[in-house]
Amino acid sequence: MVRFFSQEEEAAIIAAIQGAERKTSGEIRVHVEKQCRGDILQEAVRVFKKLKMDRTALRNGVLILIAPESRSFAIIGDEGIDAVVPVGFWDKERDIMRDYFRRGSYGEGVCAVIDEVGEKLRAHFPVQEGDKNELSDEVSYGGPVE
Repeated sequence: MVRFFSQEEEAAIIAAIQGAERKTSGEIRVHVEKQCRGDILQEAVRVFKKLKMDRTALRNGVLILIAPESRSFAIIGDEGIDAVVPVGFWDKERDIMRDYFRRGSYGEGVCAVIDEVGEKLRAHFPVQEGDKNELSDEVSYGGPVE
C-alpha cells in the first residue's frame, strides 16, 4: 500500500485538523486520489459527496483534494462556509498550497492551509457546547495510491 504522505506528514495533518476543529464546529477533510481524469473541481465535488461532507449540520465542511499523478488539487467548502468567506478566499488558499507544493513540502502546505481555513471556520462557526466531530480526521485515500 503506497501512500502519498509519509507517516510523519499524515500525523502532522491529522494534528492540524484536530487543532483547527477544537475551535470550530466546522469539519476539514484531506483526501488523496491517485489521479483525476477530468476537471479537478468537479472531482472535488464528487468526493465531497462520497465522503458525506454535504451532510454536516451547518454545511461548513472543507475538503482538500489532492491528485498526485495528475499534479492537481482543489480546496472547496460547503455552502455554509462558502457563503461567509471573502471572494477569492479559496484561490488564496490554493496559491499558498501551490507555493509549498512547488518546493516539495506537501505536508507543510496542507497544514498551512488547514490552519488558515480553521481560523475562518472559527470566526464564522465557533465551537458550540455539545459539538461533536461529524467526520473523520484521518487522511483518506481513493484508488490504488492507498
